[in-house]
Amino acid sequence: MNRFTVLAASAGLLSLSAPVAAQETFVLDEIIVTGGLSPIAAEKYGRAVSVVTAEDIEERGITMVQDALRALPGVSVNGTGTSDTQIRIRGGEANHTLVLIDGIAAAGGNGEYTFSGLETANIERIEVLRGPQSVYYGSNASAGVINIITRKGSEGTTLNGSLEVGSGTTASTFVARRDARGGVSLALSHMDDPGFDLSGDGGEKDGLTRSTAILSGDYQATEELKLGFTLRRSEERYEYDSANRPATDAESYIVDDPTRYADRDELTAGVFGEYSMMEGRLTHRLAVETTQNRLKNDGEATKTTTDAVKYRLSYGIDGAVDQADQLLNLLLEHREDDSSSNPAYGRAATSVALEYRGSFASGLDVQAGARFDDNDVFKDATTWNLGLSYLLNNGLRLHGSAGEGVVNPAYSELYDDGYGGTGNPDLQPERNLSFDLGVELPIFGDRGTVDVTLFKERLTDEITFVSIDLENYTYINQAGNSDRRGVEIAGVLDATDALSLRLGYTYLEAENPDKSVEIRRPRHELTLGGTLDAFGGRGSVSADLRHVAGNYDTQYWGSNQTVKLPSFTTVNLAAHYDLTDRVQLTGRVENLFDADATEVWGYATRGRAVYVGLNAQF
Repeated sequence: MNRFTVLAASAGLLSLSAPVAAQETFVLDEIIVTGGLSPIAAEKYGRAVSVVTAEDIEERGITMVQDALRALPGVSVNGTGTSDTQIRIRGGEANHTLVLIDGIAAAGGNGEYTFSGLETANIERIEVLRGPQSVYYGSNASAGVINIITRKGSEGTTLNGSLEVGSGTTASTFVARRDARGGVSLALSHMDDPGFDLSGDGGEKDGLTRSTAILSGDYQATEELKLGFTLRRSEERYEYDSANRPATDAESYIVDDPTRYADRDELTAGVFGEYSMMEGRLTHRLAVETTQNRLKNDGEATKTTTDAVKYRLSYGIDGAVDQADQLLNLLLEHREDDSSSNPAYGRAATSVALEYRGSFASGLDVQAGARFDDNDVFKDATTWNLGLSYLLNNGLRLHGSAGEGVVNPAYSELYDDGYGGTGNPDLQPERNLSFDLGVELPIFGDRGTVDVTLFKERLTDEITFVSIDLENYTYINQAGNSDRRGVEIAGVLDATDALSLRLGYTYLEAENPDKSVEIRRPRHELTLGGTLDAFGGRGSVSADLRHVAGNYDTQYWGSNQTVKLPSFTTVNLAAHYDLTDRVQLTGRVENLFDADATEVWGYATRGRAVYVGLNAQF
């Protein structure tokens, strides 16, 4: 880890004086990469989606992915600190959202991906799809998908680096070489965050260090054949405090414990080949992918793995695949996952999915799909999805979608046999039925847009644990439905040539089958932001406000009551100034007014934090 730190920092500083090279111009704004079995134009996409670009990340001074997600409608971010953050989409459970990195599952085995120090360094784009996506991505995509797309570089040589210090230290570098036939890129980053005392008792800080390397490449071997690969490795160590089960209040629940830490090791890798026939009208894509996660906690190490083989056939009914108005996609997939914690923790699924896309002269675009999963451990599953987009002559666009997604039972829910838990091998996958309807309209003479989406989702067979006696419990599929409904609003406006404004708002009602409120799903989340071009055009200043209200959480002491958390408002500032055409000075302040932004009962929150840095881009 120390060698990695020196390498990333040295490479970043070296790039400050590197020779002139090609600027990166990798642009994907008009394409939703994650939107189906193959990429789709944004204006044709019928489902609800939000995109965070590299420019957004830079302007707002965002260094971790979970913070980039906080401003998005329909997305709830709750954490007990930097090292343990959960993402919920439209009120679903955290394991109902599938997280991908360059299209490969970020979590190995059966579980959710826990956001910790996942950095934004060298990220080109984050796409967030809301609503069931199981047709295209299988289990765990029941509430939505987050796809993190890393940088690949543009034609020529690219060398970029950054170094930031303050309340923590980050360093990154990116180098790429590309020509008309393809290229290769290497991204390195390191973060050392001293953290803060999670217990709030005035004890030692609970810090986090993380190092990441990403190597990727692609090559156009012939006019018809393209080959590529990606390899990503992250190592992380984080510290945390202990829970005091006999506690009587929030202040005494989490206690300072300097002995607790964990090591996390993440690996994602994939190779692919794409072959085009019939003058581009028929294309094939074969990919082999693996995800391996290792977590060592209190001396116990667990490794979880997911391996997948995917074959996609695309056929343009009325022309080449990348230009066709009528398109068919077929996916065949075989996936296996396991865990080292128990030989019984493993399963496999073989799946087939079919997608149709149609674009019509009237302005109507249709996306429809269906999938069948042949599971070897529990009941097979069939899912479906439909998306519609209709563009009117005045620029107003109507969009809507419906679909059903599934989430397979976790290993612990099926096979648990320790610490009082007993698994239930008869559990069935959870199912989420969703409908949404939205309108996207231009405002102020096309200087901005507002998108309003109404949604309703119904989760059936939700898995929960139930007590057998005072010390033992098991798992069941609940009877009844868990209902979620709400409104998502997103808006952007170029108020002047120098000032851009942004808005996000979510109203959410999320209930258990017994009509009790679901925890850690705020009723109201509002984000307001603005970026002002400043310093004579040599830089900018950004401000972002986030207000959270109506959030409930269970107090895991006493009678385990579910109680509303205090509302809070936080403000972040960020600025950058171009010292030269290639070197940029940055500064940012998180939680400017030192607000107590409690998201989980018993855990302290980080106060004001200040950072300054240098970026170099060549």
